[in-house]
Amino acid sequence: MNAKQEILNRIRAAGQIPAHDTARDYLCGTEASRSDIIADMVAALEDYTAIVTIVPPAGVGDAIDEMLSEAATVVVPPGLDESWRDAAGRHGRAVRIDDPPLSKADLDATDAVVTASRVGVSLSGTIILDGQPDQGRRAISLVPDTHVIVLDADDIKATVPEAVAIVEEHPLRPTTWIAGPSATSDIELVRVDGVHGPRNLRVIIVDQTLDR
Repeated sequence: MNAKQEILNRIRAAGQIPAHDTARDYLCGTEASRSDIIADMVAALEDYTAIVTIVPPAGVGDAIDEMLSEAATVVVPPGLDESWRDAAGRHGRAVRIDDPPLSKADLDATDAVVTASRVGVSLSGTIILDGQPDQGRRAISLVPDTHVIVLDADDIKATVPEAVAIVEEHPLRPTTWIAGPSATSDIELVRVDGVHGPRNLRVIIVDQTLDR
């Protein structure tokens, strides 16, 4: 008998070990107003150095154009709203539709990406994409250096469990969780931007009530 078999035999001989129930009493929901939830979302994103603007539905195109002012090339998912795609192409910007999927080299040579989103969490400033046609595959949201995300204010939830409940409606969809521009720290805690994704995050929050 070798050492591995001896260890496994002792584990089996120990029998079942009772597991304690884990309390699932996470904070879910809030009594805060919608305006306060949106304000918390903006504050959290800006704390991550993201640039945020709140616009009515009719203002999304102009906001996309402004957010892309420094980009010459933009990739968009195939299902992105057509008017948003047109806005991405203003002022001669080259728009590359990811259908068929662009190569890694093409993505690496693209300045920015514009996507929609599934849900946001105001408590943490997190935005979740779930790979639908208006959000695209994960690669397009990770390689270009600037990511412009359109987030409907009605899709901002206060807490993570509320957002997870929405994502869980489609458990097979790949999700990407974004909390600010990509950044990490080296061993001396010196911040390094853009290691795992875009260095620039720009968020357009669409508030339906601003048109009323």
